[in-house]
Amino acid sequence: MAATGNAEETQLQEMEEEAGMEREMDSDEEEGMGIENSDDEEDDSSEDDKENEAEIQRLEEQLSINAFDYNCHVDLIKLLRQEGELPPLRKARQKMSELFPLTEEIWLDWLKDEIRLTEEEPNREKVYELFEMAVKDYICPEIWLEYAQYSIGGMGLPGGMEKVRSIFERALTAVGLHMTKGATVWEAYREFENVILATVQPPLGSVPTCEQQELLNAQLERIHTLFRRQLAIPLMDMEGTYAEYEEWSDQGVSDTVSQKYKRALQQMEKSKPYEETLMAAEPPKLAEYQTYIDYEQMEGDPARIQIIFERALAENCLVPDMWAKYTKYLDRQLKIKDLVLSSHDRAVRNCPWTMGLWKNYLLALERHGADHQTISDIFEKALNAGFIQATDYVNIWEAYLDYLRRRVDFSKESSRELEELRAAFTRSLDYMKQDVEERFSESGDPSCTIMQVWAKIEALHCKNIQKARELWDSIMTKGNAKFANMWLEYYNLERSYGDALHCRKALHRAVQCTADYPEHVCEVLLTFERVEGSLEDWDAAVQKTEIRLNRVNEQRAKVAEKEAHLVRQEEEKTEQRRRAKADKKNQKKGQKGSRPGEKRKAEDEDNEDEWGEESEQPPKRHRGEGNHGSFRGGGAEEFMETESGLFGRRAPPCRRQEPPGAKRGQQIAPDTVRKTQEDNPEQRKDDCSVFISNLAFSMEDPEKRLKELFESCGPVQSVRPVYAAKGFRGYCYVQFEGKTSVPEALKMDRREVDGRPMFVSPCVDKNKNPDFKVFKYNTNLEKHKIFISGLPFSCTKEQLEELCKDQGTIKDIRLVTNRSGKPKGLAYVEFEDEAQASQAVLKLDGTVLQEHTLSVAISNPPRRNAADKPDFSRPMGAMMPRAMVYGSRGKGRTQLSLIPRSLHRQTGSESKAENGTAPKPTGGASGDAGFEAQAKPMSNSDFAKFLLRK
Repeated sequence: MAATGNAEETQLQEMEEEAGMEREMDSDEEEGMGIENSDDEEDDSSEDDKENEAEIQRLEEQLSINAFDYNCHVDLIKLLRQEGELPPLRKARQKMSELFPLTEEIWLDWLKDEIRLTEEEPNREKVYELFEMAVKDYICPEIWLEYAQYSIGGMGLPGGMEKVRSIFERALTAVGLHMTKGATVWEAYREFENVILATVQPPLGSVPTCEQQELLNAQLERIHTLFRRQLAIPLMDMEGTYAEYEEWSDQGVSDTVSQKYKRALQQMEKSKPYEETLMAAEPPKLAEYQTYIDYEQMEGDPARIQIIFERALAENCLVPDMWAKYTKYLDRQLKIKDLVLSSHDRAVRNCPWTMGLWKNYLLALERHGADHQTISDIFEKALNAGFIQATDYVNIWEAYLDYLRRRVDFSKESSRELEELRAAFTRSLDYMKQDVEERFSESGDPSCTIMQVWAKIEALHCKNIQKARELWDSIMTKGNAKFANMWLEYYNLERSYGDALHCRKALHRAVQCTADYPEHVCEVLLTFERVEGSLEDWDAAVQKTEIRLNRVNEQRAKVAEKEAHLVRQEEEKTEQRRRAKADKKNQKKGQKGSRPGEKRKAEDEDNEDEWGEESEQPPKRHRGEGNHGSFRGGGAEEFMETESGLFGRRAPPCRRQEPPGAKRGQQIAPDTVRKTQEDNPEQRKDDCSVFISNLAFSMEDPEKRLKELFESCGPVQSVRPVYAAKGFRGYCYVQFEGKTSVPEALKMDRREVDGRPMFVSPCVDKNKNPDFKVFKYNTNLEKHKIFISGLPFSCTKEQLEELCKDQGTIKDIRLVTNRSGKPKGLAYVEFEDEAQASQAVLKLDGTVLQEHTLSVAISNPPRRNAADKPDFSRPMGAMMPRAMVYGSRGKGRTQLSLIPRSLHRQTGSESKAENGTAPKPTGGASGDAGFEAQAKPMSNSDFAKFLLRK
């Protein structure tokens, strides 16, 4: 027994010496890093010291102003460590640790410095306390290994063996599941126990006593247990641990251990791709960690979910979203008080500027029964955390006031908790007015939500409606009297807890003051009088609402007139600039034309610019006019686009889809194009046809493609794509065998084809029906429909319906897109009646959807400008610039004007000039042969001859 004790003491001394040698080697390495300076270098060093001292002083002053400057703390600690002054360095580290969790590197440097300076055993407890602080900040295997190694040095002290094993067990609990670094802790623990085993083994050839055998068996069982525990956990390179166990164990590996090992190995193989992705990724690895976390949450092992969260946070400690996800998981799943509260505390220490983390911390404290003083202290820390938005202070005050309200027993007329709640409300209003407004130049609470909640509490719980009215009077004096929703909130409060007299007063004031939705407030007042009022009350309400609405309409008319005047001024300026530019251009052309032999060349260049270039976009589809030309009505415009060969212009080579039969790179002959478009015109039937537009120019074989697309609507008789000199124009005509197929085809409007919305419209001859419009542009106030702007581009109809369904019955939802089908962030939602739409505006305006603040209003489309509709009572050339003359089908942004110069020189009155035709003159004879030629509709060839003659 004595021999065994001596051997154990000898082994312990050897382990302590090894730990001391390691510390000495670390110290020697640190000392070896220093460079012996010469006399010249000493001068440079003194200058550096002065610079460091100045920089240290500057950093200390900066921290005195803003103690939450994380980078400033790090820089100060780095400089003090270079100076080698331990007291100020220790003080700086302690200050930073009080505000922030320290990173693994900072902790290891601090611990090594303290260990080197506290070699004597009486000071070991201070180092133990420092280690305890370090392991609470983050889960770091390296710190736990350093902790265990340091504890081995005190193993000879009373209780030293138990302390070492306790630290190792805590390390296994904390980081033993770490897939890549956990094995090092297990191996260190086993190595420690193997050393102990060597001390209890009897010398060779001697027979152990019963007591020695018991100690030996107990130690062997400890090592067996460590192997079995480790092999049941999925860790990297666990095959080597299994082989080591087979070699070490005299009894072999049991079937139970083998089965657990195989299950762990399978789990490790599933997780291995995620670990390899993490090792290959560059910091901060947020996406990779999030994918790993999602996988572990699907697997459902709480311990593994916790360890992967901790690993992610160790590398991304300043990412608030990661802390929010972790604390949310702990709050809802694990619900372990110490773990939950410590994680919340670490979260707010890492990201003190994030209001949401403080708010969740207060809720967690209340949820786990923390005392009132603790919650109040945390709230005070939150107020001093330095939020970056004024609204953050409103939200944190609301969270604290909610907590105080839940503490109050309202069955008692008066209590200390109630007085504390009222005092907190008063303090919050003073804080928002003084501190927040002074810092942000705004209160952060323009709608006075805190005061609204206070008023509701006074009216509902305290039965003090007079106090609630005083609060609402204060709310209205803060600039909220012009908003209808604020008056309706006050009205609802009076309706629920007040009387009819005060309801009527509130509504009358609302009618007088509301500026955004006066119609809705007037309607609410009239509805109230129908239910509650006398005839005199009704008459007074009607008179007041009429006067108010008349005044509102007059104001709106003045504003509209002012806006129209500004638009006209802008149009006049634009016209003046255009004329000046045209005059300058004509002057240059005149100068060129004055030279012999130059006139014809200049004309050719001008004609080439006007006719030789084709639009790269299909005809624009206007809401008012529509892109719905018939086969004949739109044909003239289309022929003019394709018959460039008749005017002697140089047609560009084909770059896009050619019609069937054309060779690639070969110019399309005008006759071929005309034949494609005019094939069997007598067989065309408008009532059996639809017009297709907004197709991709690059569509392969559009005739075959569209025939396949529309066969589901009915038998297709023909598909006539429209081609230009460059290829397919992006629109065509589809004719069915019967009229019944047209409604089915129209249902395919805006279906996505090749990534673009396909427009399907009725085919109507605009020459015979000039006033026909498929799309009616409504310029009136649509009270049953709301207009929503600011939507995220990813918003779908289903998400919008989910948002609006609580406000009433939804009849239709339309998301506004551009021609390529991409959303514009706008939508129209149609409700069953006006009341539901008004309610939706009040409730949804300012709502946040996917971090986008929505603007909601009653649909009120702007009036169309007069310039959008041609005035055919005036000559076309005098009405607007040549480049802005529109045909019956409107004009896209990229379309060229197809009205020749000769037509713009007309001065006689004409009622209509479109696609090369014009009515006969109303009076007087004309000897102009050109005008006589236009007196009747001309064919394309006649029109070409007419222009050449001109």
